[in-house]
Amino acid sequence: QPPIPVVTDFSFYLLDMNCRIVDILQHSLLFDNGSLYVIVYIAQEAIRLAEAQMQDLRQAIETLEAAIRRIDAETRARMRETFDKVNEKFNDTFRGLFGGGRAALRMEGDEILSAGVKFGQPPGKRNQTVRLLSGGEQALTATALVFAMFKLNPAPFCLLDEVDAPLDEANQGRLARLCTEMSVDTQFLIITHHRVTMEYAKALIGVTMREPG
Repeated sequence: QPPIPVVTDFSFYLLDMNCRIVDILQHSLLFDNGSLYVIVYIAQEAIRLAEAQMQDLRQAIETLEAAIRRIDAETRARMRETFDKVNEKFNDTFRGLFGGGRAALRMEGDEILSAGVKFGQPPGKRNQTVRLLSGGEQALTATALVFAMFKLNPAPFCLLDEVDAPLDEANQGRLARLCTEMSVDTQFLIITHHRVTMEYAKALIGVTMREPG
């Protein structure tokens, strides 16, 4: 990791203050010795106070840098742990929705916080990118990833808006069965126009649109 750009050298402040003191002394030659002593004393106290403040700033910067390094390390560790757990669940949900195949999240790059991610492969395909999948396969892959996260950290409620629209009846049935299995921990509300999905629902609510005119 590149070092954090911070200012740690405050010597120019002291240099500026010394220049000011010299200027004060040059203009104080008209004063008597007592007045000159007071001026020098005040200047020395100002320098001492400035040096103490600079030391406090240096300590604050060191504390912040240490905190940033600790947070960064903890974030990377938790990211890796969560990524591995989601990856394991993702393979299970992917195979369940596709009826086979294999899935794995693979990071592209060494920087875990900014690396890209590659997805899995449906049965009989060797796709290198999710863009080469059909619309239905992309929908199932995205759903498998979302459901993998749900299995890791279940949400109490999930709304699916026509997720089954690009799917054939076989894939609609697999998606509906997976929703039924996960409904133990999560309540699903599915907006659909398909008969197969409706057959798995525990309750149906019909919504119609008013005819024009």
